[in-house]
Amino acid sequence: MKTPFRRHAWAALVATLLAVGCASHTAAVGTGSHFRGPVGIQLYSLRAQFTRNVPQTIGTVKGFGIHEVELAGNYNLKNPVVRQMLVEAGLKPIAGHFPMDRITGETEAVAKECQELGIRYVGAAWIKGKGEFDIEAAHKAAADFNKAGKALAAYGIKVFYHCHGYEFKHQDAQGRKAMDILIQETDPRYVAYEMDVLWVQYPGEDPAAWLAKYPGRWELMHLKDLKKGVPTGFHNGGTDPNNDVALGTGQMNWPKILKAAQKSGVKHYFIEDESASSVEQIPQSLKYLEGVRW
Repeated sequence: MKTPFRRHAWAALVATLLAVGCASHTAAVGTGSHFRGPVGIQLYSLRAQFTRNVPQTIGTVKGFGIHEVELAGNYNLKNPVVRQMLVEAGLKPIAGHFPMDRITGETEAVAKECQELGIRYVGAAWIKGKGEFDIEAAHKAAADFNKAGKALAAYGIKVFYHCHGYEFKHQDAQGRKAMDILIQETDPRYVAYEMDVLWVQYPGEDPAAWLAKYPGRWELMHLKDLKKGVPTGFHNGGTDPNNDVALGTGQMNWPKILKAAQKSGVKHYFIEDESASSVEQIPQSLKYLEGVRW
């Protein structure tokens, strides 16, 4: 028979173990009971800071409390040096953006650089030339992505394309937009897609609808909000960077979008804030993601 003292001691021990267990499962920064992430940062958000002081800016990124990053260049340093600096700061390189002509024309060299950087996704954020990105251009781009994707898969690297808005302008006789063709004509084994939410909203499209339309294909996402009052319906792939605002303060319906993203199978989310206020706004965005509900 247990004495009252033993019962109290046992209850205290159980409470302590439960507390430790709960602490070990504390949600990561930027995640909460509804949005589960993982969320990181596209380092292009701090491009101005990186040009001045790379180690200090990496420290700023670390200070946000996130652990995943997407790269956009190596800041004139050797790739292994960049990787080491990030890893030492507790930051894990997941993906990187490269020029389209390098991915398709210098595939082996790109594979080597990806291995040096430690990234397993390599993507292009711009494939539009001087002319319109029409249906013919979409067919060609899809074929190029398939070829490069198959070659890079041998190195354990997956190719992706980051939409930029102009892919939603033209459509074929069957009503397929250039974005549809890119997704439908690429092999999901080798080619994935990164939805930049702003560049779907800005041309007047519905991000949640596109996520639902192609489940499993949008493996990465840029979380970016568009300032209220900025008109939409444009396909030029460009707007004032200072139209990027903290998540939850702009035009996007984030509960709807994030719910659709999780259902669609997005694997990695990166905040990208191109505004001059990114250092101040990124913590606000992370806080919003922790509390968003649907």
